Amino acid sequence: MTYGFRSLLAIIALGAAVALPGATISAGAIDASDRAEIETIVREYLLENPEILLEVQQALEERQAVAQREQRIDAIASRKEAIFEDKNDPVLGNPEGNITIVEFFDYNCGFCKRAMNDMITMIENDDELRFVLKEFPILGPDSEGAHRVAFAFNDLMPENYGEFHLRLLGFDGRATEDVAMRIATELGADEAAIRKQMAAGGIPARVRNTYDLANVLGINGTPAYVVGDEVVAGALGESVLTAKIANVRQCGSTLC
Repeated sequence: MTYGFRSLLAIIALGAAVALPGATISAGAIDASDRAEIETIVREYLLENPEILLEVQQALEERQAVAQREQRIDAIASRKEAIFEDKNDPVLGNPEGNITIVEFFDYNCGFCKRAMNDMITMIENDDELRFVLKEFPILGPDSEGAHRVAFAFNDLMPENYGEFHLRLLGFDGRATEDVAMRIATELGADEAAIRKQMAAGGIPARVRNTYDLANVLGINGTPAYVVGDEVVAGALGESVLTAKIANVRQCGSTLC
C-alpha cells in the first residue's frame, strides 16, 4: 500500500490540528471553520517547507518496507518445505550443500538470462551452495511450452538438467516448446517419452503450485530469489547475493 499526495495532506492536517494550542480532538470536534483554518495553516506551511512531503513519504515507505519484510519472513517460515525442499525442483550445485538459494525464473526473461552467469559463478566459487530452480513461466504461451518440456526433461533425465537449463536459458531467441524439445533431444532424450511425461506428469498442477507459492511470497516477476529469510527481487548481481548468503551463514538472516 502506498500513500498519495492527498493522503499525506490529510495526515499532516491532523497533525497540525493536534498541535494547535489547547487543541483536543474528538469525533466531530472540528467544524467547517476550524477545518478551513487548519487547511490554510497546512498549505502555508507546506509552501514554506515543501521538503516535509519528501520526509513524510520516505518515512511511510520505510515503514511499509519493514512491514513487507516481516510479512515475507512469516511467509517463508510457513512454506519452508515447499520453498526449499520440493522434490520436483531441479537442484544445481551441491545437492547436500549447507546453504540453499532458490530462484524463480522464466526462460524468456531477459534479466534471468543476464543473471545466469551469476548463478554459474556462485556455484563455481561455493562448494557448499545448493541452488534450487523454480520453473515459473509467466511470460506467455511460449514460456509455458518451454517450461513443460523442462519439467518433463528433469523428471526423466535429472542428471542432465543442468546442461539443458544453461542451453535453453542461454538460447539467443525466443524459448518455445519446439526449441526446448530440440535441446532435450540433442542431449539424448527421447521425444516420445518427453511428450508422454508432459501429458502424464502432473505438470499443470506443479505450475499452479509454483504460482501459489509466488503469490504467498509476494513474487510477481523474474528473477526472484529466496535467500534465508528474505525474498530478493531482480537481477541484483552475484556480489549482492553472495553477501546475503554470507550473512545467512553468519547469523541465520540476510540482515545481521
